[in-house]
Amino acid sequence: MNDSSERISPLRRRMIEDMRMRKMSTKTQGTYIRAVRHFAGYLGRSPDTASAEDLRRYQLHCVDRGVSPITLNATITGLRFFFEVTLSAPN
Repeated sequence: MNDSSERISPLRRRMIEDMRMRKMSTKTQGTYIRAVRHFAGYLGRSPDTASAEDLRRYQLHCVDRGVSPITLNATITGLRFFFEVTLSAPN
């Protein structure tokens, strides 16, 4: 394994694997990872600890910052994937 792959958190690695299994494009994967990274930065903690209210406040934060509708939609879609797919409990 190279140095950069060893620094990837298990949670991010799982999300990347989930996206690869669905054959998402590299660009989409980058967009989704960026959305989760920015959300985690906003929270100041791991995104898997977020509540529904945290997500709502983050969306308002993005709107208040003037994020474009396209970027906001991509962010919400990336976060939805993270919470619904990557963090979902096994069936």
